[in-house]
Amino acid sequence: MRKLLIIVVTLGLLASTVNLPAQPAAGTAVPLGGKNITAQEIARNLSMLTGVAISPLLGVGLVGWYQDHEAKTDAERARLSWYSKPEFYLPALIIVLLCFVKDTAGTALPTALKKPLDVLETVEHKISGLVATGAFVPLFVTTFHSHIADGACLGSLGFATADLHWLYNLLMVPVSMVAFFIVFLASNAINILILLSPFTTVDAALKGVRGAVLASVAASAWMNPWIGAVWAVGIILFSYFIAGWSFRLTHFGLVFIWETLTFRRSRFTPDAKVNRFFLARKINQVPGRTYGKLSRDDQGSLVFDYHPWLVLPQRTMTLPAGKYDVGRGVFYSQLMRVEGDSTRMMLLLPPRYRGHEEQLVGIYKFGGVRPAGLLAAWAWLKGMIGGTRTEAAA
Repeated sequence: MRKLLIIVVTLGLLASTVNLPAQPAAGTAVPLGGKNITAQEIARNLSMLTGVAISPLLGVGLVGWYQDHEAKTDAERARLSWYSKPEFYLPALIIVLLCFVKDTAGTALPTALKKPLDVLETVEHKISGLVATGAFVPLFVTTFHSHIADGACLGSLGFATADLHWLYNLLMVPVSMVAFFIVFLASNAINILILLSPFTTVDAALKGVRGAVLASVAASAWMNPWIGAVWAVGIILFSYFIAGWSFRLTHFGLVFIWETLTFRRSRFTPDAKVNRFFLARKINQVPGRTYGKLSRDDQGSLVFDYHPWLVLPQRTMTLPAGKYDVGRGVFYSQLMRVEGDSTRMMLLLPPRYRGHEEQLVGIYKFGGVRPAGLLAAWAWLKGMIGGTRTEAAA
């Protein structure tokens, strides 16, 4: 199934860049539906969609500004889509500019001041990406196709007189939405990493990587549309292969952002039998940050039930036997397996469990609660200053 999806998406994207009826000469525009459209322009649109997926608000804002700028008459402006209206693209570009100013000054700002702004940017990125996937991409693809004469895409197959808009939309809109979404997931994962990173220098490096990829898409399309299209397809395929990791990290970040901003822990009580956690690492071939429910079975083993991609059929995994402690951190806690004098992090507890560690020990019969993360470092420092060393959790 996975290989079939790769083939379908790749062929669909490459097919969208194939020239339409027979070309008169290389680089010559083909008159279709009253407008000269070349295969190079279709290739550029593939690069454009990829670039928008990397930075949705910036991409949609620039596309809207460009289309509004290209409209020469009132009639042409009246036909423009919502994203080409000044009341949308001007505020969008202003928000992007403010984010750029924040990132430029970010290395000089204390982490405590910068992180709330990063949270807002992550929320904006997620909302704009989802809106672009569902609203911008289908409209962009169908609007571009409206410039092409009925059936022109299949003219070379002898169907030039047929109205095949519906077939084009049926094929290309879903393919474009899937390709856009998996690239957006990869880009959003960078935002989550930035949010979770405690170091502004790491934040700047991650932003630089994303900016460099976005610049490479624009530069390759500007130099040669075909190189740009091939590079865009390469980015899409790479994003596909890391889509599972991107999705898990995105969901992890969304849960942590929401529960931190809403102070959910103040109105939350752990369930007496089953609670939801994230895997901290790959365990028994189940990848890290998989979200699932932890319980004890009749034999007393810790059982982790989860749904791949949150919606696929449930699977079950048994955690390794041993002694487990709950590690209390500053922002979130974790479940650790005690291995002699060291510990091994097994599960990450969402922020709603912060302050409820003792209850979890009673529910699951864990060994106890110990400091973790920054709290463990602080406990070690106090022990050193006081002359009595406190063992820190690994």
